[in-house]
Amino acid sequence: GLSNETPWGVAECLRLADRLGLPRVATIQNPYNLLNRSFEIGLAEFAMREDVGLLPYSPLGFGVLSGKYLGGAVPSGSRLAHHPEYRRYMKPNSVAATERYVAIARDAGLDPAQMALAYVNARPFTTSNLVGATSVAQLRANIASAALRLSDDVLDAIEAVHADIPNPAP
Repeated sequence: GLSNETPWGVAECLRLADRLGLPRVATIQNPYNLLNRSFEIGLAEFAMREDVGLLPYSPLGFGVLSGKYLGGAVPSGSRLAHHPEYRRYMKPNSVAATERYVAIARDAGLDPAQMALAYVNARPFTTSNLVGATSVAQLRANIASAALRLSDDVLDAIEAVHADIPNPAP
């Protein structure tokens, strides 16, 4: 498997594996979530055409897509409470997009974190979703997202946010 790789890197690894008779790349572990869909630009094509499954990490954008940090909140014990320097998903455009994603989820009667995970789970290039949790309750909710299928209305609303604020946290 590869991690944090580019389209050229995946192509080169595949080429060398074929040339040298080595095992082919089977997986790539890159960030992928509603705030960072940069995998879709080039890498998704490799994943699908070359059977290299994505193992997306940070599918909740460091927990930001759960909505728990909205309004400047930093819950005690949260990842941002422990690592305030990790601001990748807290930039103004990321916060604006997160507010809209959380509103979509709530309007549809969904848990925002489960909606974000369900979106990642449903991508055709995703092999397995690397979820994280700081409590058993979060882990249970994350696992339950595997059974969630998003409606066309929810998917359309997600795509509208992405069209307005594409990849605010690459």
